[in-house]
Amino acid sequence: MQHASGFLRLVDEVRPRIREINLEQAKARLAANPAAILLDVREDSEWQAGHAREARHLGRGVLERDIERMIPDPKTEIIMYCGGGYRSALACDVAQKLGYTNTASLAGGYKAMVTAGWPMTQS
Repeated sequence: MQHASGFLRLVDEVRPRIREINLEQAKARLAANPAAILLDVREDSEWQAGHAREARHLGRGVLERDIERMIPDPKTEIIMYCGGGYRSALACDVAQKLGYTNTASLAGGYKAMVTAGWPMTQS
């Protein structure tokens, strides 16, 4: 996907403030911490078309409004993913501003997960 330059600048601005992890790190974190949440921040239509089997869904558009209700403990480990790792970086930055202290963005996002054979399902 070709992203707008302003969007890319915004993502580049937040990257130093967040933690990005790769697929192997995400698998290891989810295995080591059964309470960790894999959070899909894509749009509803993207979620319905396919998502990681163990993921929960909270679209980027309503994250600020609903994350505290969905995940009340700000110390919960949350690994966020989107289509390619851009929106999840922005989502991690917002979550941190809301007080969440253990967030990560999955580099490569859903596309990388599918390529690597991550177990998927549809809604």
